[in-house]
Formats: sequence, structure tokens, C-alpha cells
Amino acid sequence: MTGRIEMSTGLEKRPAGTPVPHHTRRAGKKPKTVREEVGFFSTLAHISLAVWALVVIAPLLWTVLAAFKSNTEIFIGSPFALPESFGFDAFRRAWTDANIGRYFLNSVLVVSLSTAGTMLFGSMAAYVLARYRFFGNRFIYYMFVSGLAFPVFLALVPLFLIVRNIGQSIPFLGLNTYGGLIMVYIAYSLPFTVFFLTAFFKTLPTSVAEAAMIDGASHTRTFFSVMLPMAKPGLVSITIFNIIGQWNQYILPVTLMQGDGGDSKYLLTQGIARISVAAGYEADWAALFAALTLSILPMIIVYAFFQRQIQAGLTAGAVK
Repeated sequence: MTGRIEMSTGLEKRPAGTPVPHHTRRAGKKPKTVREEVGFFSTLAHISLAVWALVVIAPLLWTVLAAFKSNTEIFIGSPFALPESFGFDAFRRAWTDANIGRYFLNSVLVVSLSTAGTMLFGSMAAYVLARYRFFGNRFIYYMFVSGLAFPVFLALVPLFLIVRNIGQSIPFLGLNTYGGLIMVYIAYSLPFTVFFLTAFFKTLPTSVAEAAMIDGASHTRTFFSVMLPMAKPGLVSITIFNIIGQWNQYILPVTLMQGDGGDSKYLLTQGIARISVAAGYEADWAALFAALTLSILPMIIVYAFFQRQIQAGLTAGAVK
């Protein structure tokens, strides 16, 4: 005992894992935690989605409101002001006088048949490319995928010539026929369909198909009775995407449906363009916006009813 008191400087050697006293820590900013960083990006994402929703919803809302207004209310009043009365006379004029009802049914016929053909041929091609190994498999797959790299307007002249030449041998697949337009719609939609479903079929369990084959099922029976029902989420998702894409298609019908013998074969997009041109002379803008509302409404209803299936199909193959 010498009575000497030793002052601790906080620099003594400590065992590993011993926490450093608070007074020895270097002063500075507290590092951000992972939760704080995720929260920042989540807030930024929500703000971006809110702005995007506003940009999308505002024109749709204006279109629907304009369908119930008069020309004076459309051009002089506030764009988002409520109409004086909610009458459906503009919808009646668009449906009957402007022949939108006929164009609507034409679009339903073409889109229904083309979507069915796209899903049938696309799912079969994707299943073979995903589940069978043969010479040229990757080449065929990349040929399908390469179709995604070419915008459709770059192929309008070749498509026109091909459909015209086919129509000389097979009349119902030529120009100004629904068959020719459906054939082009199917070819136009196949690349994305094959690309999406090939990746989806690869995530399905192989043991189920092998069990079906052991039980005596043929390749065709295995595909339609076993594998296709298992791929329902992916099929529903890509079906909705094809319906929306084909329903809103304008440049292909204008190129292949030239209206020889009248406009009775026009699709809805062509009919709306016709009303838009006529509205500048007849000044019936309410009927034009009513026609636009009728063309938008089916797609909103389809997506509202199948929203869960679309999301499930897009995420079903994320975790194997």
C-alpha cells in the first residue's frame, strides 16, 4: 500500500467483446439503421406512386365527367367541375348514332378469339421449350424472344403484304377480314406470352408430370390435364395482359381493316378515331367522351375483378 491513486484514462486493454464506455466513444452522427433507410425509400416510393396515380386518374376522371356535360360546359367551365345533370343521352348517341355498339361487339369478337389462340399456341410452345430438351430448343426460344425487340410499326409494310398474299389463297385470312386481323394479333402477342410462360413452366414440379406419365398419360394429356391447371396463376396474368394490349390496339386494325364496303367491320379504336374526326364538324364532343368511357370501362372492370390473380401470377414463380 503506497497510497498512490492511479487515474484511468480509458485506454487500458480490455477483453474482446467488452463494450466501450460511453465517455470513450468518438462523438459524431449516429449511423442510420437499416429500418430507417428502408423507411426513407418506402416513403419515396409511396410519394412516386401517389404522383403517378394522380397523373393516370386525372385524365380518366376528366373524360368520364365530360361525357355528361354539354359542349359549353366542356370548353368554358372548370375541367373537373360536376355537370349540371347526369344524363346518359351522350352514351345513347355514341352507342347508336355513332355506331359504337357495332364497333364494341367487333372488338369483343376479335379480342376473344385472338386471346384464346394466343394462350393456346403460346402455352403449348412455352411448355415444350421449358420442359423438353432437343436440338434447336434455345434457338427457337430466342427467336420468340427476339420478337420483343421490334416495335410493331416497323413491320407494318411486311405485315400488309403478307396478309394480302395470304388472302389471295385463303380469303378469310386476307385484308379486311377478322381472320387476318386475328392471325396478326396472335403473332404479335406470342413473343411476350412464350417468354413469360416459359419461365413460369420451369418453376412447376417435375415429379407431378413424371407421375402422370407413369400412370399412362400421354404428353398431350399430361399438358392439358395436369400441367395447365397448375399454371393457372400465370395463365390468368398473361391473359389479362394480352386482352388489354389487343383491346387498345389501333395501328394494326387501321393497317389491315381498310373499311372496303363500309365501316361496319371497324374495331372500337377505329370507331373512336372516326368519331373524333367527325366531332370537329358536328361538335358532339360529349358523344366522343362517352365513347372513350365505354372503351375504357371494360378494361377497368376486368382488372378490378382479376387483380388478385394478376398479382399472384406475377409472384408465383419468384420463390421455387
